[in-house]
Amino acid sequence: MELTTVWFALIAVLWVGYFCLEGFDFGVGMLLPVLSRNETERRVMINTIGPVWDGNEVWVLVAGGATFAAFPEWYATLFSGFYLPLLLILVALIVRGLSFEYRHKREDDTWKGRWDLAIIWGSFVPALLWGVAFANIVAGVPIDADKEFTGTLLTLLNPYGLLGGLVTLTLFATHGAMFVALKTDGDIRHRARDLAVRIGAVAALLAVVFLAWTQAKTGTAASALVFVVAALSLVGGLLAATRGREGWAFVGTFVTIGLAVIGLFVALFPDVMPSTTDPAFSLTTTNAAATAYTLKVMTWVAVVFTPIVLGYQAWTYWVFRKRIAVHHIPTPVLADAR
Repeated sequence: MELTTVWFALIAVLWVGYFCLEGFDFGVGMLLPVLSRNETERRVMINTIGPVWDGNEVWVLVAGGATFAAFPEWYATLFSGFYLPLLLILVALIVRGLSFEYRHKREDDTWKGRWDLAIIWGSFVPALLWGVAFANIVAGVPIDADKEFTGTLLTLLNPYGLLGGLVTLTLFATHGAMFVALKTDGDIRHRARDLAVRIGAVAALLAVVFLAWTQAKTGTAASALVFVVAALSLVGGLLAATRGREGWAFVGTFVTIGLAVIGLFVALFPDVMPSTTDPAFSLTTTNAAATAYTLKVMTWVAVVFTPIVLGYQAWTYWVFRKRIAVHHIPTPVLADAR
């Protein structure tokens, strides 16, 4: 297998890890005002992702860095053409990260309410725009002979792209609700499980339409198989949730998101960014790749450090594996009035 194909597959794996892990982060953040009924329950929800959210974001940093090093032409065209959506995602992630750090600094309802809004919108915007971005990457965008994007923001906001955004939005919300049900106990656990089933039904409908549309556009027999298994996994997860099996339900949404991303990359290969202007202008794993020496060095670095990173992140999830309930949240100690 050529190293260009190996690195295309590795980048796909990095995006699978990012969407599967950060996806439930986004879901928890978006559902903060829906599932929580008071400040204590909001703290319970935030604490479910508190130890892991920043580690989950490492996946997108590595995916971006790997794209830059392995496929510099892809990186240049993608980040220049999708500049505004990616900038909005970056700003949302920064604001969201700040909210986790600063929300608890004051025992003031107004202060916390504003940071809660930052968490909600900082989760909503990336959950929507990542889907829009990836849908356009798979479907293709106008690229000229100089490998430059010639469209505008409105070019990306096409029906297929917007549907992709709605799919990631609803899938991440379902995934987040499943995670809350898995990680909490008491009333919020049951509310999250019920909500996951309701949102999941909408996500399933949207996903079926989107994946069928993708298959009709650029799909292959391999991507069709992956998409079918992804759909079955989502159905299985929803059925497990209705029976109170939160662990299997979360596995179902986790596998669904992972397989959906894999299916998109399978449908995309060997292109990395198709051109709708002229297929001859499309970026592929061959014409967008770095030198063979660069790919060889990167491969050895990945072989050494990837197991270390995976082992550390797995250890983090193991340490913080227990459920959280409202009785675990301490009552704030207010200063005596003098």
